[in-house]
Amino acid sequence: MEKILEKLVNNSKNAIDDGVYNISESLSNSGIDLGEIIINSQHAPLITEIKFSSPALGNIRKVVDPVDIASQMVNGGASALSVLTQPFLFDGSPELFMKVRKAVKIPMLMKDITIDKIQIDAAKKIGADYFLLIQSLFDKKMILEMDELIGYGHKNGVKVIVEAHTSKEFENACKTNADIIGINNRNLDTLKIDLNTTKNILEKTDSSKIIISESGIESQEDIRFLHKCGAKGYLIGTAIMKNDNIEHTVRRLVNSI
Repeated sequence: MEKILEKLVNNSKNAIDDGVYNISESLSNSGIDLGEIIINSQHAPLITEIKFSSPALGNIRKVVDPVDIASQMVNGGASALSVLTQPFLFDGSPELFMKVRKAVKIPMLMKDITIDKIQIDAAKKIGADYFLLIQSLFDKKMILEMDELIGYGHKNGVKVIVEAHTSKEFENACKTNADIIGINNRNLDTLKIDLNTTKNILEKTDSSKIIISESGIESQEDIRFLHKCGAKGYLIGTAIMKNDNIEHTVRRLVNSI
């Protein structure tokens, strides 16, 4: 059976071939440094994620105009927004991202399986402040150009979050010029989640990088646990998208700290 990560890479290849990232419009990003927001935040700095489907859960929420969702997240105190641009399995698109970009002024992450400079060109055009790279793709030799892709992003004014799941991946990610390191509590090959992933990685390291924790975060208690482990920011999608009152949910989570 095809592994999930391999399928995600193939989906990005298919999206590239289908012209998903051929963007004619050009939007500005926020110009705001999310890293500084995370460092200086008096509460829990959240990157709240707009996603309507996922490989793990299938449909999460009916696809609706994302601007209302984004507005509720911002009003609730989100520090940044993550918006899926991958159409396969996630129901995302660059067009969906641009709708949100035009409506909000906070930093935005283009959430996708980035494997090619074409996607980074798209990130710049749609007004993304950050794009995502997954360390395991490079460690497993699925793609070979981590430094080149980071450098290309920086050259084009787009910062980078590099995501790791294991201690070795984290160690390798910290050696890059990534602006932020994300620890994904979800194993992308099995889709299993364990918040102790963040704990186990951070208790073995003393990195000077800005560290965020991703996946499986559902409650104030989760955020307090991850904060105690050393995470400085928190990317939360499903727990918010499944809730009827998004603004209240985000505000409550922001006030965990």
